[in-house]
This record gives sequence, C-alpha cells and structure tokens, in this order.
Amino acid sequence: MIDYPSKLDTIFDKLKSHGIRPIIVGGYIRDYLVDIESKDIDIELYGISSFTELQNILKEFGSVNVVGESFGVCKLYFEEYDLDFSFPRSDNKVKSGHRGFEITIDTTLDFKTATSRRDFTMNSVGYDVVEKKILDPFGGLDDFKNKTLKAVNLESFGEDPLRVLRAVQFATRFELKIENDLFSLCKDMVTNGLLDELAKERIFEEIKKLLLYAKKPSRGFELLREFGSDLYTQNISVIDEIAKERTANKQTNIVLMLAALCYDFSQKEAQDFIEKLTDEREILNRSLLLIEKHNEIDNIYEKGLNDYRLYKLAAEVNIEELLILSSSIYFSKSGSKIYKAGEEVKKRAKELNILNKKLPALLAGKDILEFGLKPSPIFSEILNSAYEAQMRGEFKSHKDALNWLKNYLKS
Repeated sequence: MIDYPSKLDTIFDKLKSHGIRPIIVGGYIRDYLVDIESKDIDIELYGISSFTELQNILKEFGSVNVVGESFGVCKLYFEEYDLDFSFPRSDNKVKSGHRGFEITIDTTLDFKTATSRRDFTMNSVGYDVVEKKILDPFGGLDDFKNKTLKAVNLESFGEDPLRVLRAVQFATRFELKIENDLFSLCKDMVTNGLLDELAKERIFEEIKKLLLYAKKPSRGFELLREFGSDLYTQNISVIDEIAKERTANKQTNIVLMLAALCYDFSQKEAQDFIEKLTDEREILNRSLLLIEKHNEIDNIYEKGLNDYRLYKLAAEVNIEELLILSSSIYFSKSGSKIYKAGEEVKKRAKELNILNKKLPALLAGKDILEFGLKPSPIFSEILNSAYEAQMRGEFKSHKDALNWLKNYLKS
C-alpha cells in the first residue's frame, strides 16, 4: 500500500465514475518510500478520451491549467496539493537536446509501455488507486531498496543529456550507487559533449536540487568530475558543511552553496564559474559579496570586537549568512567543531540586533528639510556622515541625532 492524502478520493471517485483509471506515479511514490512528505502529486490517467473530458471532470475542484496538449499535462491546485494529471505518451527523438523529442499522446497504452519512457527504474513505480496496488514493471522497488540507480532503458536514456544530471542529483540525494552500465553511459555522454546541448537554466535546475536536498552535495560534484564535467571546484567539502546549516530560504541556501564552491576564487573566477550555471543577477551578486567578505569575521575578531566594525559589516552584508559561510570554511579546513571567532561575533551581533539587518538610521531626508535646506545631492553626503556618526556611537536617539545634525550643519 501507498498512503496518499484521503482528500484526493473525491477526485479519484469522480474519475472512476467516468471509467478512468488514475495511477499515482513519479516523485510522490519515491518520496513516500523514504518518508519525505510531498505536496506535489503526479497522476497518470488511463481510459480517458480527451483533454476536454478531463477539464470538464476537474473543473468542479478548481481552476484547471492545461500546460500543453502536446505534453499531455493538466495542473490543478486542490486544497494544499499541486496535482499534475497526465496522459500516457511515447517519445521519439527527432533532434539534439533535451527538448528534441516528438511527443505522442496515446491513451491506449498500458502502464508498462507508457512507463518504459521514464529515466530510472525508481521513477517507474506507480500506485493504482482503484485496485489499491503497487505497479512495478521494471523492478524499481528492489533497485531502490538495494540503493542502486538503474536506467529503465539505456538506449532511450542516452537520447536525453539532461538525464545525466538527473542521475547525479538522484544518486546524491538518495545515496544510491549508479549501476555500472549506466555509469559508463553517463561518462560517455559527458565525454561526447552532450551536456553542451542543454540550456544553462536546465542544468541549474538539477544542480539546485542537488544543493538544496542532498545530505552530502559534494558527492554530486565528485560524480560530475568522474563523468568528465568541468562543474567542479576543490571546495566541495565546504558545501557539505553548508548543508548542515541550511536556512529556511532556498534562494539563500543556493547563494551560500555557490559562494562556498568559489570562496577562494578571484571575483572574476567566481563570476565565470557561477555564470556557467545561471544568469540570475541576484544570485550572482549576493554570492560574489559573500566571497569578497568571507574573511571579515576573522579580521574583526583578531582586531578585537568593535561595535563600529560590526555595524559597518552589517551595512554591507547579512552577518548571519556570512557566519554560515565562514564557519563552514573553518570547519572543513580545521576539522574542529568550535569556531571561536564566529561564536563571539554572532553573540555580539545579536546583542546589537544586527545579525540579519543593518543598524536602522535615526536620521532621514525629512529631518534635513526641517532645518530649511532644499533637496539637493548634498543630502546623501549629510546622511552618510550622520550614519557614520551613529555607528560610532555619537548619538543613540532621534532627539540626540537632531542635535548632532544641528551642529553638523552649523559647521
């Protein structure tokens, strides 16, 4: 048995009343087997005639989004679940690249034939909600239990270069050994330059899953190196330390991981590496900033903890993120589990309430206006001087800040 949310039975009962056989497939089954809760559920439908019929059936449960009739997928957000309803289909390679397939929807296919197009045996397992039984035509359950990643079909696997990256991230996330023939095929595909056919966005999507969900993401980069890919740095042990301190924010975790991979690079080298993966400017800029500042925690501690230096640092970078990076570098290099500099800086930053934000400015442009000055470029100079004075502790209240401003303007 595979437990699925009972809330879905209202939809399944409606489908069954129309002679349609729903089968839960893909990631939900895989995640269930390793006790990972998932809100994303893929459902393949058998015995259905058309998209129009499916839309008419599902419309009472919410807004139906047809992703593309050529892909045979309808999306429905129901309760708190993202449901993907798909039709059985076959793929035919017609040109290079991940998208170079001619997709044919065929509602007459049986489950085994339809599933033969999937990448790995672990992803070819289904659960028939009508007969309440697991469908496993390619032995995926045994392979998964034996911690082995095996292709459903090596020939079709070799037609899609994205599957190499999927092999890397699945093997790393679920701690699987890649079966020998599949390993050799992945290596040949990389050696023959098939990854060059992929858009960097597609590559990054798989790398992100590796960075976000693997317990030891370094293993994924080791696999990439063994396959012959240049997506590798000598700093992979640092990302394993980062993985132990992942935040609740996925974007932040990606930034930290990329900064860790390149922390000892020059800014140009780091930018070149990150731009192999993504054109997202926020990720690039935040990563480069952390790389630039990665020694600041140690520098501040060695010079003696000083509030002004901490305020300055908080104005430039998120101190908590920098602490995660710096401590991960320290732990990976020293083997120690105690990072005295980080502990002291974190303690004082918390006391100053600047761990995740900069010191709020006590003076603003409207305060300058009250002294009779008209808006001009000099405002920013005045406010910068005021903020410096505030960080140095020359005033700590708005009243005192106004007195400081009065004296400053006189001078």
